[in-house]
Amino acid sequence: MENEVLLGSKGLLKKHEFIRILIQCLYSLGYKNSASCLEQESNISCKSSEFEFLEKQVLSGDWDGSLEILDRVFDDERDDERRNTALYLVLKQCLSEYLKRGETSLALSVLQREATRVGKEKIHLLAFDIFTSKEMEPGEVDDCLVQGLRRRLLDELVKLIPTPVVIPERRLERLVESAVMNQIDTCLYHNSWDVVSLYEDHCCGRDQIPSETVQVLMAHKNEVWFVQFSDSGKYLATASSDCTAMIWKVLDDNKVELMHTLQSHQNPVSFVSWSPDDTKLLTCGNAEVLKLWDVDTGSLRHTFGNNDSGFTVSSCAWFPDSTRLVCGSSDPERGIVMWDTDGNEIKAWRGTRIPKVVDLAVTPDGESMITVFSDKEIRILHLESLVERVITEEQPITSLSVSGDGKFFIVNLSSQEIHLWDLAGEWKQPRKFSGHRQSKYVIRSCFGGLDSSFIASGSEDSQVYIWNLKNKKPLEVLSGHSMTVNCVSWNPRNPRMLASASDDQTIRIWGPGKPNKPENRLDSQKQS
Repeated sequence: MENEVLLGSKGLLKKHEFIRILIQCLYSLGYKNSASCLEQESNISCKSSEFEFLEKQVLSGDWDGSLEILDRVFDDERDDERRNTALYLVLKQCLSEYLKRGETSLALSVLQREATRVGKEKIHLLAFDIFTSKEMEPGEVDDCLVQGLRRRLLDELVKLIPTPVVIPERRLERLVESAVMNQIDTCLYHNSWDVVSLYEDHCCGRDQIPSETVQVLMAHKNEVWFVQFSDSGKYLATASSDCTAMIWKVLDDNKVELMHTLQSHQNPVSFVSWSPDDTKLLTCGNAEVLKLWDVDTGSLRHTFGNNDSGFTVSSCAWFPDSTRLVCGSSDPERGIVMWDTDGNEIKAWRGTRIPKVVDLAVTPDGESMITVFSDKEIRILHLESLVERVITEEQPITSLSVSGDGKFFIVNLSSQEIHLWDLAGEWKQPRKFSGHRQSKYVIRSCFGGLDSSFIASGSEDSQVYIWNLKNKKPLEVLSGHSMTVNCVSWNPRNPRMLASASDDQTIRIWGPGKPNKPENRLDSQKQS
């Protein structure tokens, strides 16, 4: 239309369409009088003339008229499938009413007449559905039920009929929601389940992510090598070169207090793993055996192997049922072993194909095991089908972490990069994140925040680095430690709580920063 009135600063919105979806929105929200008033004042109807005619034909049972209008509104060959489905639904309602009234011959004549319009395949399917349905046996016709079925038919047709004959359901709500989601997607600091206000453009600041030290834990007597929150976020475990591990309680005010000191290892402890139900904790080290602890009491429940036998474990992981676990040894001859919690070996992977295990993990669904080996290899084994996928990195890998939804994993490389891979294997190359320092030591990273949208990592320059998955450059660099930060863990239930473990013998708990709003949108960072 040449004289179409346009709205918006860019002139992209047609006034007629805008008012029409406003009217639809008012109707859907229950403001019928306001909607009707706007229709009269603007002389614009929510329903198109074609749909009003179709509605009249369907509700009155004029099936020939209904089929005729449907043929007109589906004028694009690309809509043939939806057109045929719409015709099928109308004919089904038509035939079912005829049969219910005992007008079998009339139903058969309709089938024969409409075969070319709908296609023989759909007609045969329709005939089978109608004539084999007990509901369609002749009987008393309930007019209220018939009207209800016709209304339901209209609802189904609305889903099929193209625009602008029909406006998609709740169109204005979906447009606004899409605009809000686009703002959220480009907001690098977004980390909250809070409802977003429509009164202003969405823009988060540093107060959405952990960026300020809120507590320093100083119970260990030597370097702290590992830290991990439990699945519920109610506990924290740490491991140290002082040969102990510790279990900490996360209080309701997010303060952390010591629960148990686990003393049984003879050598440094470099790895811990929580059972998914939070009742058990595994501890191990490169020169240590694997030990199982009771979280409530802090007592040792089982030791897997012993130091004399040489069964030392570098990493371990739980299956979702919290009754099975798997561990990898730094000794290639020991390989990878699956145990139950009583110490019974369930399965083992040993032999020349199994190099030294650096790190391993089990996906949250328990279907796959991801293992990092000393020869720069990552192997993803589907435990049921035994299908294995191999990824080879160019630099040595020091650690592995899996996202909360099990769709992605990250590995730290000694080349000062973190690589993000998808578990499904659709990516040819990883996404790469850099900025931290790593050349000599084992540095561990993790996913965190809302929907695992962030990565955090330790660093040899004594700082903690945080990235948004959408940007390869660090979003925040957190200062506070005085020596290498070996490991970080993001609380899986509190997106604004992070823990870091350092060679300075401390664990730092990080909370929300000050609520300033820097250049925090993805589009603004691309321009800079």
